[in-house]
Amino acid sequence: MIIDSADLDEKSAYKLLIGSVIPRPIAWVSTLSTEGVGNLAPISFFTVVGRKPPRISLSMQPRSDGATLKDSFVNIRDTGEFVTNMATLPQIDGLHRSAFEFEPDVDEFDAVGLEKEPSEAVRPPRIKGAPSLSSAPSSASSRRPTDSTTSCGGNVVRFYIRDDLHVGGRIDFGAIAPVGRLAAEYTLVNNTFVPPLAPEVLQEHSGRRMERLDQKDEYYSPIDTPHWSPSGSTTSLD
Repeated sequence: MIIDSADLDEKSAYKLLIGSVIPRPIAWVSTLSTEGVGNLAPISFFTVVGRKPPRISLSMQPRSDGATLKDSFVNIRDTGEFVTNMATLPQIDGLHRSAFEFEPDVDEFDAVGLEKEPSEAVRPPRIKGAPSLSSAPSSASSRRPTDSTTSCGGNVVRFYIRDDLHVGGRIDFGAIAPVGRLAAEYTLVNNTFVPPLAPEVLQEHSGRRMERLDQKDEYYSPIDTPHWSPSGSTTSLD
C-alpha cells in the first residue's frame, strides 16, 4: 500500500509515524514548575542531536484535548531545565503511570509512588533507582514547529551513571534491561548482536512475530481501543 501523506490528517499521520519509527528510546523526563511542583513524562520523540556540547531534543504532542500544552513542555519553557531518566523494565509500571494526565498542581513523583534524587546542576530531581543515565540541560530552547507538536532541546551538563554500569568509559547496557516504544506499546531490549549472523539464526528469526509479554492477543494494539489518543497519555492509573 502506498499512502500520500498529503491525504492524511494529523492523527492518521501520527499513527503511521509511531508504527514506522521503531523502536524509539524513551526519555523519562522530570521537571519542576515555577512553583516547584514535580512533573514526570515518558517522551519517545527523543534523540541525540550533538556531541560537543552533548545535546538532546524532545518533541511533544499536546494533551488529549488536542490543544493544551503538556506540563513538561510548559515547565521546560518557563524554567529552562529538565532531566532525562532512562526507562527500564524494573520501573515500567511507574513509567507508564506517569503518562497519565495529572493536573498541573499534582506532584507526579508522589502520585505514582516514585522517590526523588537531587540533581547536582539543575533544580529538577532525578528519579531514584533509574539506572545509568540522566541528562540535565542547563539551558533549553523551545518552539512550536508546523503543527500542534512542540519541541525543545538542551545541552547536557551532567551524566549520572551508576558505578557498576560505567565500564572503561562506556555504559554496560547489557545489564540495564532498557525499554523502548513500539507505536503505543513497549518493548524490552533483551538481546544484542554484531553482524554477520549465522544463516540458521537469520532463518529462525526472519518472519517470526514478536513475543508478547502481557498475554494479550498477538494482533492487539492500544491504538484500536477508545482509551488511546495521539497525546501519548494514558487515561487510567490502572
